[in-house]
Amino acid sequence: MAFTLENVVPWGRTFEEYTAMFALDDADLEKAILGCGDGPASFNATLAARGGNVVSADPVYSFSAQEIAGRVEEAFDTVMEQTRRNAHEFVWSHIPSLEALGSMRMSALRGFLADYPQGRAQGRYVPAQLPCLPFADGSFDIALCSHFLFLYSPHFDLEFHMRSLLELCRVAPDVRVFPLLELGAVPSRHLDGVLAGLADRGLHAAIETVGYEFQRGGNAMLRIKHLLK
Repeated sequence: MAFTLENVVPWGRTFEEYTAMFALDDADLEKAILGCGDGPASFNATLAARGGNVVSADPVYSFSAQEIAGRVEEAFDTVMEQTRRNAHEFVWSHIPSLEALGSMRMSALRGFLADYPQGRAQGRYVPAQLPCLPFADGSFDIALCSHFLFLYSPHFDLEFHMRSLLELCRVAPDVRVFPLLELGAVPSRHLDGVLAGLADRGLHAAIETVGYEFQRGGNAMLRIKHLLK
């Protein structure tokens, strides 16, 4: 049986993974960035410590640090066991082993938790969720969405994906989504429909190869660059 999850789980990535997944260069990291669906990732913590302008939006930020840590701990064994059973769906190079994967995820969680109380007080962690974000038009230069859209295609339909992407385009002129695979390391059932829907609305979307691959075949992001109205 392929990798499956019943619900969306909090599962954080590192700053280094974000820069690779979204092909973020030094110039990008100086811009105003929104991370949507970041969960317990350490990207915000690391970039903020370097003086970056970053906000993360996720419904999990309505919970305390202790509660978020508990939710990650609840999901940890399930995700790791699914990964072990479906190891053939992953590329074990950047992350060489199941043990290394667990260590990396816990490291990201620790970085997030150390920053979360201060970051939430500063407004860097906002409890919000797609497809309705509490930000003004053009609030950011870049909007990122990691491991939510497309990955959970069995859980969210094409209409949800379109509404979410249009909302990201409302708040930023450069939208990047990774990966384009759903759980099970197969192409998202919604990708073709999304590309057609965006084109119908006059938005140019490109699939760009990136220097990161953990899900086998998952080395591309969707990028939408447009002029804000």
